[in-house]
Amino acid sequence: EGNPYTWWVGKANEKHYYWGGSGPGIQKCACGIERNCTDPKYYCNCDADYKQWRKDTGMLSYKEHLPVSQVVVGDIDRPGSEAKISVGPVRCQGDRNYWNAASFVTSSSYLHFSTFQGETSADISFYFKTSASDGVFLENLGNTDFIKLELKSATEVSFSFDVGNGPVEIVVKSPSQLNDDQWHRVNAERNVKQASLQVDQFPLEVRKAPTEGHTRLELYSQLYVGAAGGQQGFLGCIRSLRMNGVTLDLEERAKVTPGVKPGCSGHCTSYGMYCANGGKCVEKYNGYSCDCSRTAYDGPFCIKDVGAFFEEGMWLRYNFHSPGTSMKDLVSRTLLSSADPETTMPNLNLNKEELSFSFSTTKSPCVLLYISSYTQDFMAVLVKPSGNLQIRYSLGGTKEPYNIDVDHRNMVNGQPHTVNITRNGRDIVLQLDHYPPTSYSLPAASDIQFNSPKALFLGKVIEIGKIDQDIYKYNTPGFTGCLSRVQFNQIAPLKAALRPTNASSHVHIQGELVESNCGASPLTIPPMSAATDPWHLDSASADFPYNGQAIGDGVNRNSAIIGGVIAVVIFTILCTLVFLIRYMFRHKGTYHTNEAKGAESAESADAAIMNNDPNFTETIDESKKEWLI
Repeated sequence: EGNPYTWWVGKANEKHYYWGGSGPGIQKCACGIERNCTDPKYYCNCDADYKQWRKDTGMLSYKEHLPVSQVVVGDIDRPGSEAKISVGPVRCQGDRNYWNAASFVTSSSYLHFSTFQGETSADISFYFKTSASDGVFLENLGNTDFIKLELKSATEVSFSFDVGNGPVEIVVKSPSQLNDDQWHRVNAERNVKQASLQVDQFPLEVRKAPTEGHTRLELYSQLYVGAAGGQQGFLGCIRSLRMNGVTLDLEERAKVTPGVKPGCSGHCTSYGMYCANGGKCVEKYNGYSCDCSRTAYDGPFCIKDVGAFFEEGMWLRYNFHSPGTSMKDLVSRTLLSSADPETTMPNLNLNKEELSFSFSTTKSPCVLLYISSYTQDFMAVLVKPSGNLQIRYSLGGTKEPYNIDVDHRNMVNGQPHTVNITRNGRDIVLQLDHYPPTSYSLPAASDIQFNSPKALFLGKVIEIGKIDQDIYKYNTPGFTGCLSRVQFNQIAPLKAALRPTNASSHVHIQGELVESNCGASPLTIPPMSAATDPWHLDSASADFPYNGQAIGDGVNRNSAIIGGVIAVVIFTILCTLVFLIRYMFRHKGTYHTNEAKGAESAESADAAIMNNDPNFTETIDESKKEWLI
């Protein structure tokens, strides 16, 4: 029916349905593009379902979608069917010096290199990033000759030189600020005929050389990158500095130069938004990375779910204090504190907490999550026998726990569901899946402090002491299904169990915990309500005309018959007219195609699209055929 069973996930956690040798928007493999699949009815060799092994392979070269973070395979339950999938390494090509950079941290800092040899021709290009409004990029001096590039103001870049005919200056004015801490490219050229300067994609500024006079640029001093001659130096980053085709090694020189650092800090300013789900951007030597240690996610951008499948009877316990820690030692611990400094409670009493996780199950009742304490306080997330979700708080001050019942949604349908719970004092906000958040409030008599949390349980509660009666009933036989991306404030218990971290010693598991991505695809489209669903039938409210009742009188019956006869006559006349028109003009007509450039030499319609799109790099064999699209 056109719905793919298999796809891969790339950057930004987006699904893609094209494969190696094909391209975005074309739901085919390479053989489907080249029209040589094993079975011509299909667009991939593996779709043929032959008993012999068949192979689809090719390069994924649309870099905006890379890297591949996961491959999802469906249709796996058929007997006698098997598949093998492999993902090769990411290969990059380009200028290895593209990110060769240096950071100038003081206005008097500079790097020096040997004299620039540009007597008759100079070609200089580099990238810069700064928050300062002015500064010298580079300068090289002679007796009277010189060459200089500088940031004159927040919107002006200047290229000036003197070959003995007097100073010449070319200025490019930018309509936007250049000190916005973003990368900008500068390209300056000078030869015996003219000089030019370009910044980013702004118009090129050109200055013709005089017809008579000196043409050779004679320089004797060292080349200074940054401050020179007591002028205002450059504050910020310069990278990929090329002079007459030679890339200067800024990083090596910066390692031994005071006031200059190799690499460029500030990558997080430009790219930090790619660290998702609370991941922290960390500056690296020549790039950045995402620290996912305080999240329930994994992967280079903190977007990979960490989840596990729980069999019946399995449970996980996360102790909020290290094994062997006494209550006296707990006074100074802040393990449970959230990122907000206000929630850092030295005595482990919480006025606010944030809880989020995803689950899927087909069995009820069960305990999804339970947080115990050294007092009678607890918090629980349950699935009731009816299949509905219940959140239960007991913080003291009331005889019975405070319950939040979500009775209008079935949560045991085998689909992944996300739960987000935030409490701040007496206020509780609950969000399920992609439905709007709902607010609740603890009773006025309830305390607002979660006193001395002890442990977090997943799947089942195995705790010493008195347990709430309903929770005790729901505890048998236990949760069966998937739990993923579980996070309570800064704690990720499942991740601590499945990844070796400093918190792994806090975890105890009963049974074999098997990692799974079963919660990786939460519901993205909420189901329609009965009020808005046009196909929802309610016998009590549905009102259908003539529902099993005959028309009452002969007048209405006659009117219906007359109307039907008129409709048949009109339809017959229209059909006759259409036939006559087609007969009269059957020898006339025009033929016109609006084809993409290169379509006349494409093997197929899809190949024509790929030939015309510069994003596709696959080459299609040419043939003198024309296809009607």
